[in-house]
Amino acid sequence: MALVVKQVKSSIGTKPKHRGTLRALGLHGIGTTNTLPDRPEIRGMIARVPHLIEVEHSQGSEHESS
Repeated sequence: MALVVKQVKSSIGTKPKHRGTLRALGLHGIGTTNTLPDRPEIRGMIARVPHLIEVEHSQGSEHESS
């Protein structure tokens, strides 16, 4: 199972740790999406920035277009 993460708000004005978390999730701007594996480490990063992203569940393979 995979998670599709999409950035919906800007990281301007947020804490440096939030910006770093977005980069670690592979997001670099509003509208950017990334497919990530459903693991506890990824869930922890998502929990840190829920106000900046949207998450959907996907049955597809991980890292489809890297």
